[in-house]
This record gives sequence, C-alpha cells and structure tokens, in this order.
Amino acid sequence: MTSNQRLPNQQPLPKLEVWGGIECTVNRVGDRYFDQLERNGHATRMDDLDRFAALEIQAIRYPILWERVAPHGLEQADWQWADQRLLRLDDLGIRPIVGLVHHGSGPRETSLIDPAFPDKLAQFATAVAQRYPWVDSYTPVNEPLTTARFAGLYGHWYPHGRDDLSFAKALIHQCRATVLAMQAIRQINPRAQLVQTEDLGKILSTPLLAYQAEFENGRRWLSLDLLFGRVNADHPMWSYLQWIGVEADELLWFAENPCPPDLIGINRYVCGDRLIDERVHRYPPHTHGGNGKHQYADVEAVWVCAEGIYDHVSLLKDVWERYQTPIAITEAHLGCTREEQMRWLREVWQVAQTLRRDGVDFRAVTIWSLLGTYDWNTLVTREDGFYEPGVFDVRSPQPRPTALASLVQSFTKGQEYSHPVLDLPGWWQRSQRLRYPPVRFSTQAGGWVDAEPDQVVRSPEMKLTRTPGKAANASMRPLLITGATGTLGQAFARFCEIRGIPYHLLSRQELDITDKDSVDRGLAELRPWAVINATGYVRVDDAEREPHLCYRINTEGATLLAQACAERNIGMVKFSSDLVFDGNRAAPYVESHEVAPLNVYGQSKAIAEQQVLLAHPDALVIRTSAFFSPWDAYNFLTIALRTLEAGKPFVAASDAVVSPTYVPDLVNVTLDLLIDGESGLWHLANAGASAWADLARDVATLAGLDSTQVHALPARDLNWVAVRPAYSALGSERGILMPPLDKAIARYLHERICA
Repeated sequence: MTSNQRLPNQQPLPKLEVWGGIECTVNRVGDRYFDQLERNGHATRMDDLDRFAALEIQAIRYPILWERVAPHGLEQADWQWADQRLLRLDDLGIRPIVGLVHHGSGPRETSLIDPAFPDKLAQFATAVAQRYPWVDSYTPVNEPLTTARFAGLYGHWYPHGRDDLSFAKALIHQCRATVLAMQAIRQINPRAQLVQTEDLGKILSTPLLAYQAEFENGRRWLSLDLLFGRVNADHPMWSYLQWIGVEADELLWFAENPCPPDLIGINRYVCGDRLIDERVHRYPPHTHGGNGKHQYADVEAVWVCAEGIYDHVSLLKDVWERYQTPIAITEAHLGCTREEQMRWLREVWQVAQTLRRDGVDFRAVTIWSLLGTYDWNTLVTREDGFYEPGVFDVRSPQPRPTALASLVQSFTKGQEYSHPVLDLPGWWQRSQRLRYPPVRFSTQAGGWVDAEPDQVVRSPEMKLTRTPGKAANASMRPLLITGATGTLGQAFARFCEIRGIPYHLLSRQELDITDKDSVDRGLAELRPWAVINATGYVRVDDAEREPHLCYRINTEGATLLAQACAERNIGMVKFSSDLVFDGNRAAPYVESHEVAPLNVYGQSKAIAEQQVLLAHPDALVIRTSAFFSPWDAYNFLTIALRTLEAGKPFVAASDAVVSPTYVPDLVNVTLDLLIDGESGLWHLANAGASAWADLARDVATLAGLDSTQVHALPARDLNWVAVRPAYSALGSERGILMPPLDKAIARYLHERICA
C-alpha cells in the first residue's frame, strides 16, 4: 500500500485482500436441481479447505445454502456439513462470507415469484445466524438481478418466466428476502455485514437502439437501488415497473426499509458486456430478438467491438460514484485455456490496484472458482459434463493445483509473478477474437458504428517462423516446437496461434535433435522457456527393418534434447505411445503399469521414457494413442472416411483395441499441463476404447456413409510386420483430462465439414 491510497476522509485504505470462492450454484430447471458442490466434489471433500488455506486467502465466499441444508423444511434441517466446515474455516483463519441462496429458487414448496419467498428465506437466515453467531459477513442472495433475468425473463431456470412482470417479481422478492434476512441476522449479530454481489455488465448499442441500451443500463442497477432504498416515483425505472404491473407499495417498502450493502461485490466476466444491433443479418439467428418496436441482435460485445470489452476501471468507478460504498470483485473467473485464465486474473488484479491509487475504496479480488465450474457454457440448464478448471482441477483423484495457484499465492504474498505466457494480452484484447464485422464507438454518431480495419485493437503477436530468432518481439521467450512437418508439430503451432503463445516451429534442418551442436545452438539462439518434442520416427512396421534409425530419433535424440533442456532449466514435453504395453489386459493401462513392448517402435519409446526422465526429472512425458485430426490427411479416420466416400471398401482390424486420441484435445491439454508445471508420465487419450473396425463403422454411420463397407479382419490377416498388442487402451491414475471419445468424434466430424 502506497501513501496516496486514501479514502475520501483521508483514512488509509485497508490492505487489498485476496478472497476465494467455490462455484456453488444450486439452480432448478423444471423438477431437477443442479448442484455444483456435488459435481465438483466439495460436498464430500473436507480437506479442500486446507488446500484453500495454503493459498493464504483472507476470506472465502462460502455456501450454507437453503436448498442443501433444509430442502424439506427447517424441522428436518441437516447442519452437520455446515458445522464441520465453518469450524474448520475458523481454525484455518479464513473469514467466511456466507451465502444462503446462489442462483437458486429455494426448496420445492417455494419459488422466486412466491410472495412468501422473502419470509421463508429470512426464517432460514435466522436459523443460520443462531447456529453460527460469530459469522459476520453474509450474501443472502447472490446476483438477484441476474437470477431474476434468467428465471423470470429468459426462462432458463425455475420458474421459467418469460415476461417482465415475472422478472420484476423475482427481483423484488429476492431483494426483499435480502433485507429481511439481514434484519433477522442482525437481531442476533448486530455487527453482521451485507456483502451484496451482482453481475454488472454494460450494454452498448448502435445509434438507433440507444434508447434500448439506456433502458437496460438503467435496469442493471435495480437490485442495488432497491437495497439502498432509492426506488421511488423519481427513479428512472419507476414508470417501467408501474407499467408492467408492480404495485407502488412493493417498491416503496424498500425506501421505508433500506438495507444498503456494507460492501458491493461486482462479478466480472469477459462476456458480461453486450452490443445490440438492428442489422440482424450480420449475426446468427440465435442472437435475434427485439422489444416490440425494433428487431435486433444481442451479442457479446467482445466478439464485435473494435475497442474490446468495456473498460473495467470505468465500470467500477461508476459503481463507486453512484454508491460511495466499498467495492470488491467477488467473482473473477474465465473458462478458457490456462494462460488466458492467468491473463484475466492478472488483469483484474491490476485493475484493483489502479482503482485504489485513484482513491476508490476497493477491498478485495475474489478468485472464482477455486474448484472450477460445470456446464456454465449452457447456463447450467443441462448436465453435459463440460468442466472448466479453476485454481484446482478436480478431474484428478485429489484436486490438482494449476498454474493459477502460484499466481494467487503471489497476490497473497505481495510478490511479482512472471511466466512467459503472460507476455501477450488475453484473447479479449487480440483482434482474432472478432467473429462479426467490427464496430467502434463514435461520439459524433452517439453510438457504435462500423469500424475501419485500422481502428481494431491489435496486439503484437509471434507468427510461425522457419528462421530462428526472427520473433515479432525479441523480448518474448518462445515455446520451441520441433517436428515442423508432422501432425503434432503443426497442431501445436496452430493452437499456439489461437492461444496467443509465442512459439517457434522448427524443421529437422533448423534443429536436429540427434545432433548435440544443433540442439545447443538452437536453444542458445531462441532462449525458449520450454520445448515440445514433436519429432519422432512413427512408421511402426518400417522400424522393424530399420531399428537403428528408429532408436536414433525416438530414443537417442529425445534423450539428448532432454539433457540439453535440463542443463538450461528449460521445460520439456516428450511423447510416447500405447505400444509400450504388451496387451495382456482387458482394462485400460494406467501410468504405473509395467511396460513390455512387443516391437521395435514400442521399445524405442519405452527406453526413451526412462532415459528422458532420468536426464530431466521435471520433463513431461505423454503417452498417447491412435491420433485423429481434422487437418491431417493421413490418420486412420480420415483415410477411412475418404475411402468410403469414394465408394470403396475399407479394411480394419477387428481384434486390436485402442484409445483413439483427438489431436486438438491432446494439444490443448498438453499445453495446460506444461504451463501448470506438471512432470512425469501422463496418459492422455480420449476416454473410451474401440477396435479399429468398430471405430470405422461407428464414424461412418455418424458421417452418413455405408458402414457395411467396413470389412473387419483379424490383425494377423492385415500383413502387419510389427506385432501389435491386442489391447492397448489407456486410462489414467493421475487425472482424466480428455473429453469422452464420442464427443471428440462429433467435433472431429464437425471440423472436417467446416475445413
């Protein structure tokens, strides 16, 4: 804290804190409840709290949720879970900010449009405060405005309203419940503070729709204005609320019973800002809507606005100037690849520092979500198993800390944090994000108008280069990728471009991993922070005829590169194969299973695993299997489909079972693990197993082709030179990080059509 960080009354600002949060939504869709705590495992993992404490966070938004504690009424409430965890948090010195409803609608006998909802929640709040009188921070209802929109206006959540009055009723009842809950809590603990959270995105528009943007930007303050007791006949939303059927007494009750938050928590997301545009032909049909006067598309601003998302500092200063109340970011999360999550979190942290320097009473940044989230890509309306990791990845037997954990610890310890992937800005600041014709804000036009190419925000980027040392920005330490002509090398380059990771993709002529001088020279000139060794001898049958060449590339070259990287403290990824196993199993192989290769290729990989990890214990060795990719013309599935499309029969083995691996998934997960600093053996293959012939038939059917043209033969009849294991499916004891095979195949077919 610097000396100029002062409140308006010249009191020094409290230290900027780091808070944590667990995605804990319990929302209802029809008669189904979607419970994030069950999905992420925290419902049964007490020791998560110790993991959180190791981050040295000061407080945590913690769920003591009505739907979980008392789904059948207070008489049958089960407090055991809450008792254990709140006591443990107290032991660990982490201050809980207790949430009572998180995007929920209460137990089955009530709903957000039930007039009794506020009193019922207040009764539950009383019981919580009586049981935990020492808890002094509460969020009775998380994001009441957002929840009212999703449940009362858009119909996503129960009670699935799709009209303005249902929205208003849901909002008013949640806000009234907040007031009554805090009144009840303060009867027991007068010191209790209200930490009120809300998602406060900005609505942008073309000049024609400026009136609609003004309305929606006014509406977004409603939950906070109600709590502050500001909604009366002079309020901009008064006429609207009266027009849709809200009684004046319902609104004036808040003016008579104000409950201003002690701290306003803003939940900030990349896609929280939106643009409305009457030129609907520019946007896909699912974005189209209207207000009865004009038809328009409603799209995320980040996909279309040349300047990028609305400025964080300006948005949060609007909150401060409107309410003059302490502020915190109460959710900072990005569902994306690891480096983008880190970039977003660092940006939010820097915004907090800027606001404090400018005199805003900004108290904390909340890391959300510590355990990741499930199915928020569909707004938790389906159970698809779509997981976004957080500070911890719960897909391992025990939650595994990601690179975000180190970043958070740097915040809590007041230390600088650096990582080469942070050298470039996030995707929301790069021009590649634009999905639609870009627009820009024009003061003269009074809104957003078409942007010229030179008006699009652009950031420096490192392009693929065949010439070492010719990076776009020489100060950036790149990722070095060997194997420029191979499937993996090309795929890593493709995804580094997409993810904004500076890289060099090198051919064997530019860096020969079997030549020590070439390796030393390349590492010295390029100064990579890590090396992806995508070079390999991959011709399994030919390896039986030329074993020396196979060993030279797969074993000797990989080991030489590992030694050179270890000497320079450079990270490394090396790829191995399922062919290190002999196939004498009927269940997937995991990392600890003994290797017993049946052919030269498998032997070269097995020996390389040992030697690489001996030379470079921090290296990441990935065992994988049976690539398929929409961009590679020579993988099994692509050849099969091409053959069948030509009306020819396709022959495949009926008795060789493998774990097909979708290359985009493999590359993205490998990059995440590398950034996380993971090491040792990992099995990465899409979850599932199939014989080659069955795989070809299934994909042919999905592609609308004649699957009877797939001819299944025993492996012994296929004239393979090298012996293959009959079963080489891969599982993992370290974490199932790859999506299921069926979903990977669906994306493969979609990408193949689009390519």
